[in-house]
Amino acid sequence: MHAFLFLPLVLANVAAQNATSESQAQVNVQVPHNPQSTPAMRYGNMDRATCESELVRRHVPFVAIGQTRGVLAPIRLTGPLHGVSYHSTLPPRQRASSPWEIVDCRLALALDDFSTILARHDVVEVIHFSVYRPPHATTVLGRQHDGALAIDAGWFKRKDGTTLQVERDFHGRIGAQTCGAGAGPSPSTPEAVALRSIACEAADAHLFNVELTPDYNWQHRNHFHLEVTPSVRWFLVH
Repeated sequence: MHAFLFLPLVLANVAAQNATSESQAQVNVQVPHNPQSTPAMRYGNMDRATCESELVRRHVPFVAIGQTRGVLAPIRLTGPLHGVSYHSTLPPRQRASSPWEIVDCRLALALDDFSTILARHDVVEVIHFSVYRPPHATTVLGRQHDGALAIDAGWFKRKDGTTLQVERDFHGRIGAQTCGAGAGPSPSTPEAVALRSIACEAADAHLFNVELTPDYNWQHRNHFHLEVTPSVRWFLVH
């Protein structure tokens, strides 16, 4: 089966459970020292003009788009970030107009930072299963996927042509600790170690308020859920 045919199924599987991540974060939170200095908190609190100005300053390739339901600062990335491209499983000819490629500017800033980590692991391409999911509400700004503030990254392609697939290579266990002393994949293959390092380096840098991996639950068995959450001081990594 072609990968892009799998997209609607993935969206259906993860839509309901991702809506609960914030409420769970209220219980399993970590608040770092001086949280206002973290990238995730700084980006999450930006308005559209400030965020887009920062993208321009960084020379991030993007195009701003018009009003998009639930999204504060909708954009499309038009090129790679530090050599890393991000896109859905749709074929290239469909991506330019697909809603699945819409990203909030604030998530784009976090991805720009994340790309420097990925580049150190020779990753040149990230294939995601979901970023924006148009919400039903029309008057309230969305969070998570409703606001294009979260990405479900499933595949990480490297310079040598190999691919790190979260479902195949992460080797986690539901309920296990993802990062920190005593945490690690089992079995500890090179691919599993690489994926674990990517996730934990991003966590250490506080790029995303929420990082959910296959250690979290069965619904996350095939992707990393990476989310910028506006107006919060906490972080959840599992």
